[in-house]
Amino acid sequence: MIRIGANPICWSNDDRQDIGGHISLEQCLSEASAIGIEGMELGHKFPKNAEALKVKLAEHGMVFVGGWYSTFLLERDADAEFAAAKDHLALIKGAGTDIFIVCECTGTVHGNEAAPLSQRPVLSDKQWETLLPRMTRFAELLKGEGLKIAYHHHMGTVIQTGEEIDRLMGGTGDAFTLLLDTGHATWAGADPADLAERYRDRIVHFHAKDVRPGVARQSNAEDWSFLTSVLAGVYTVPGDGSVDYVSVLRQLPDYDGWVVIEAEQDPEKAHPATYVKMGRDNLERFLAEAGSKR
Repeated sequence: MIRIGANPICWSNDDRQDIGGHISLEQCLSEASAIGIEGMELGHKFPKNAEALKVKLAEHGMVFVGGWYSTFLLERDADAEFAAAKDHLALIKGAGTDIFIVCECTGTVHGNEAAPLSQRPVLSDKQWETLLPRMTRFAELLKGEGLKIAYHHHMGTVIQTGEEIDRLMGGTGDAFTLLLDTGHATWAGADPADLAERYRDRIVHFHAKDVRPGVARQSNAEDWSFLTSVLAGVYTVPGDGSVDYVSVLRQLPDYDGWVVIEAEQDPEKAHPATYVKMGRDNLERFLAEAGSKR
């Protein structure tokens, strides 16, 4: 069964917290609930205590979906990373989800507004040889705790392109599973429907963001930073950009999990409640057309 969730980044940005900084957690949750959002991912305004987080979401008729964790597995081994993740792991488990979202953030530029995306790190063969077994081991440690790793490929990081996603998936073990992000894949030049077809048995989480291709082209041509691109409107909600969601969803006939609206925009330009409602309404239509289990 597919459930529709949202990420609070649609209201308030985590990488630059003044973007949407004036929007309260209560406003975010009230609007999400009124739209029909069933669950929320973690944001910086949320309680960091598992029970308090569950209670706050329950007040609005929602449940916890998951939350981002930055790994640095090129700098430390999987056991050290697992130890460093102790508090986040307790929050994720205690708040009631089995999805553990991960992104390798060694050298990332996505949070640095002054760094163009062309400066993002690209792995050498030696670095791949370090990263892949550590990712597998980290996934296995999470599995031992009853959690599924959901690797988040992301612009500005070491796993950005379709080729890098392929190398990551081809070099990791069975415990390693993927978060498919339609927006990051599309902007990076990959076809999300193709990724969905290839990795359908290993996709455990789904981020639904759309891409405004004109903004993406300008960002690429003028070598903007990730945050500059976000503020210019490179991302939007499903159905408001170039992603063919029906084609993507048709490649995931047995998907059982969350489809999360995660379209970071400037709330001064894109009213969050208006856009998230648009995205949810579009997703319902796409899911029905694709024959997805809702």
